[in-house]
Amino acid sequence: MGISSKIKSKAIFLDRDGVLNRAKVILNKPYPPSNIEEMEILPGVHEGIKLLKHSGFKLIVITNQPDVARGATDIELVNTLNNYILTELGVDEIKCCFHDDSDNCYCRKPKPGMIYEAEQKWGIDLSLSYLIGDRWRDIETAKNTEITTILIDNQYDEKKVNADFECTNFEQAVNFILKIY
Repeated sequence: MGISSKIKSKAIFLDRDGVLNRAKVILNKPYPPSNIEEMEILPGVHEGIKLLKHSGFKLIVITNQPDVARGATDIELVNTLNNYILTELGVDEIKCCFHDDSDNCYCRKPKPGMIYEAEQKWGIDLSLSYLIGDRWRDIETAKNTEITTILIDNQYDEKKVNADFECTNFEQAVNFILKIY
């Protein structure tokens, strides 16, 4: 009788707005697109996603979309934008939290609920995984796990955090991962 072992996957956890697509920046604070016409994939993202997939990473988008709970947008628009990302980039999954801070849910970043759900679903080894984000919530989420953090510093006017690596765009983040992996 042999012992079977399950090979675990490595993953890249990605924030959506400001990492994969252009965020609307108002008073130096990022916001999601208001409609599908505003959805613009950032330069270097298509190529970077292909390189990461070719290197064997699962690509999981984890995104807070509290404007649904706040009544500022509807879930249909968020789903339309997410489906665009799925189709256009071919990521493996998009996990989305529609709650606001006051809901105290387990999935709203900086809590790591979405990461732990993906870990179970995809059999991910968090110690082999990375998170690419552009806000303090993204980095804090990964710091609550074993994941290496990469901050794309878009110079937002908000709380600062120390990531394992900082860069200015998605291409730099991908190159960092591929060099050290």
